[in-house]
Amino acid sequence: MQPPAPTSLPSPPSPPPPPPPPADSSGDAERRLREAEERLREAIAELQRRQRTAAACGGGGGCGGGGLGLPPHPPCHHSPDESCVANAIGNLCQSFLLSYGVRVGIGILLRAFKLAKGQSYSSLLDLKQLVSEKDLIVREEACRVGLLFGGFTGSYHALRCLFRKLRRKETPLNVFLSGSIAGLSILALDDSNRRRTLALYLLARVAQSAYNSAKSKNKFHFWGSHWRHGDSLLFALACAQVMYAFIMRPESLPKSYQDFIQKTGPVAKPVYRAVRDNCRGLPLDIASLSTYLAKKGVSNQVKLEEFPSIIPCSIIHPHTNSCLVHNANASSATFRKTFPLYFSLTFVPFVVLHLQKFMDSPARTCWLALKGAVRSTTFLSAFVGIFQGVICSHRKIASKDHKLVYWLAGGLAALSVLLEKKSRRSELALYVLPRAGDSLWYILINRHLVPNIKNAEVPLFCACMGGVMYYLEHEPDTMAPFLRGLIRRFLASRISNPGPPASRSASYTYLQTLDAIQKPKMLEIRDSEVSSSEKYNLESIPGL
Repeated sequence: MQPPAPTSLPSPPSPPPPPPPPADSSGDAERRLREAEERLREAIAELQRRQRTAAACGGGGGCGGGGLGLPPHPPCHHSPDESCVANAIGNLCQSFLLSYGVRVGIGILLRAFKLAKGQSYSSLLDLKQLVSEKDLIVREEACRVGLLFGGFTGSYHALRCLFRKLRRKETPLNVFLSGSIAGLSILALDDSNRRRTLALYLLARVAQSAYNSAKSKNKFHFWGSHWRHGDSLLFALACAQVMYAFIMRPESLPKSYQDFIQKTGPVAKPVYRAVRDNCRGLPLDIASLSTYLAKKGVSNQVKLEEFPSIIPCSIIHPHTNSCLVHNANASSATFRKTFPLYFSLTFVPFVVLHLQKFMDSPARTCWLALKGAVRSTTFLSAFVGIFQGVICSHRKIASKDHKLVYWLAGGLAALSVLLEKKSRRSELALYVLPRAGDSLWYILINRHLVPNIKNAEVPLFCACMGGVMYYLEHEPDTMAPFLRGLIRRFLASRISNPGPPASRSASYTYLQTLDAIQKPKMLEIRDSEVSSSEKYNLESIPGL
């Protein structure tokens, strides 16, 4: 008997069909679109990077070492269509013309002020008087300044490319070595005093960047560095040393700086010499003092002694008996003498370095230059008035002179820096500080406390330029904005900004168009998703 055939099992019920996908909301669609655009952007950027690398390596030859099994060197920051030599020469010429134009422009503007001061307004239209080589002697100096900046810029770019290819990697050491070797362009200046001043100025800037770097990393900071007027205190200490050196040790200051202080102040050279000899206990030069007083017409009114206890105010300002009138006249005279200089130093560099801004709004540029020049000239005039006021006040209450008085007078006069903008005070402090350090260094060498090394300013400048370029590329926030912007302007803004190649490919154009489309789109999405109350709260936060 055969077993019954198995009956077929009933098939399980089929699962219900999946529900239809819900329609995408506008938010999901926008999100997916943004993700697709971002992926496309990354792919195009990677493609451009590979194209630049291949062009820099010479068409896939391993960057000059692929056939030898060497690792490829990183691509240069200039355009792949431009060779390293052409890039260096182009930067050299651009910086040379820029710095040359700034120096010549300042000289021409100062010459124009001089002609206008002599009431010769018609001569301003006479190019022979305005720019003649006999009166406008700036050709050699302007060329040396141009060679300094242009030589450094071109050498720096060439050395950066060279070190990339030799060391086959991009490290901070490349930057430091390039900046240090390019610093030999300081030899374009034949005056050792100017080289030393520049080297000490850069030393102060490197020290500032190093200190800011350590402070930002919580490694080190000075006590009182959070003070609101710490820059003014530094300026006061530097001015105290400079004014002491001008009175007691004028040979420790550069000749040009001595002449500037002498022309700015209202006291004659024989009087300064008499004050210096009196503080040192030396006999006065009666003959030179008598000649000076005779020119002022007061030789019979002042009694001269060979060893006086103090030089009286009647010799310091023999043309007036009132110290208050003398100080007021000194301040006003300083304003008239230095305003053309400050206006030239404010107006010409801005026009040359920011020509497009000047062309867009020339009236506003002139107004800003005029306002800045008036403010800076007022600060310097107040400095002179306060310094002379302290000297006269000391003679009212004391019967014996002391060289420390002039150090204190310089420090008190420096309080006039509070008239300047906050951003300018640290710049002024770091401008005067190298001169104060140079004067102190000279005094220490003269007293045989430190050795005298010939041409020491050249290696010092080179080392400082290496440090400046390191901080500019790797820690730019530690540098002062003024110095950072100035160096980047002369270096054609090519360091720290590899940027797209000069040739505008289709992929690059697409990326620019994508950015232009995406920004208003993102703003539209944000406005639609944020309620009015939330939007008000966001907009009340600074920076949003």
